[in-house]
Amino acid sequence: MNTLLIPKQNISQYETVFDKIKLLNEAGLHLSIDKVNWPNEFPKTLPVSVHIAHDNQKIYLYYQVEGEELRAFNTKDFMSVWEDSCVEFFMQRKGEKTYRNFEFNVHGVLLASKHETRNSSEKFSEELMSSIKRFTTIRHIYKSNRQLSDWTLYVEIPKNAIGFSQDEKLSQQTIGANFYKCGDETNEPHFISWNPIDLPKPDFHVPQFFGELTFE
Repeated sequence: MNTLLIPKQNISQYETVFDKIKLLNEAGLHLSIDKVNWPNEFPKTLPVSVHIAHDNQKIYLYYQVEGEELRAFNTKDFMSVWEDSCVEFFMQRKGEKTYRNFEFNVHGVLLASKHETRNSSEKFSEELMSSIKRFTTIRHIYKSNRQLSDWTLYVEIPKNAIGFSQDEKLSQQTIGANFYKCGDETNEPHFISWNPIDLPKPDFHVPQFFGELTFE
């Protein structure tokens, strides 16, 4: 398995979210979320990518999704965001059995938990949830009499939310991770990943199929 490098960038020095996004686009690690793992039952794909960087205090993510027919029914954190137009980040510290999931719908509504298994989890506290900054944009377009949308999500996740203490640096640490695009209840249900998943039916709670990322 190849281990990819998450660049270290001093993103926090920039005052506006637009300047931070510009730096992420220019200097962040770029990954395409393009693996359609269940093509017979769920063949839907669309252009999706994520840019990633860190500054030893936070990990920064910037998702870009093109041409989706949006669903956004869930309006509060901890609701069923995976049913909506949704992007996700799952990660696991090297050597740990637990893993963490961060699931965001098109409006930045978040579901985040620490998992022992898919069905055994501990939801994040409200304090921790509020520390995860989110910013979204939506641009509506029309194709063949259908309203589609390009949308983006910018996220800042503090290191304690991904299992690191204030005394630890992210640099030189390695995590397992996968990035997803889904929408269980959209008009075209889809389950797309960055790292491939070799299972007979959709399941994202599978650390054995995470890729490896090392913080620069």
